[in-house]
Amino acid sequence: MKKSGIVKTVIIVVVLAAIVLTFFLFQGQKSGQQVQTDAVATVVQSVLMRNLEHNYPPTPKEVVKYYAEITECFYNEKYSDEELLLLAAKIQELYDAELVANKTQEQYIDDLKQDIVEMKQEGYTIASYEVSASTDVEYFTQDGYSCARLYCTFYLRKGGATGRAPSLERFLLRQDEDGHWKILGWELVDD
Repeated sequence: MKKSGIVKTVIIVVVLAAIVLTFFLFQGQKSGQQVQTDAVATVVQSVLMRNLEHNYPPTPKEVVKYYAEITECFYNEKYSDEELLLLAAKIQELYDAELVANKTQEQYIDDLKQDIVEMKQEGYTIASYEVSASTDVEYFTQDGYSCARLYCTFYLRKGGATGRAPSLERFLLRQDEDGHWKILGWELVDD
């Protein structure tokens, strides 16, 4: 009888150990799948996670850099319709109130969608971008506002081509009443 009790105890311990081991293995696989799922959408989500109320870019260069990051998302990444609207709202937070007032929200979204579709139909993506060095930012005063002018070069890639075509844009920013640099406008610069 003693041997029978010992055998039963050993079997119970082995079964319990197998259950515990299976549980931990299942949890590990589930966690690994979650990490992989999170990593797929990080580019758009990380851009959207920035809280501009508490972490607004402190310099004109940083404002244009964040603008370029959002622009890369528009043309390079996959996103839902809801994420497109969130990206559009986020980029408009960088715009001066005067620039935002030029179009209704509906017009802005329609124009943005059309521009994205045209770029994608032509097979263009943004390979990279380069914002002017901080020492190259031109500061000046106009109509009582502190303003800044700087450049950003977007390097466009068409299809699977290895070459990059530069697209130079000049940005004009001005400080709002809170001291935040806001994009007043930009234009394509011909070489």
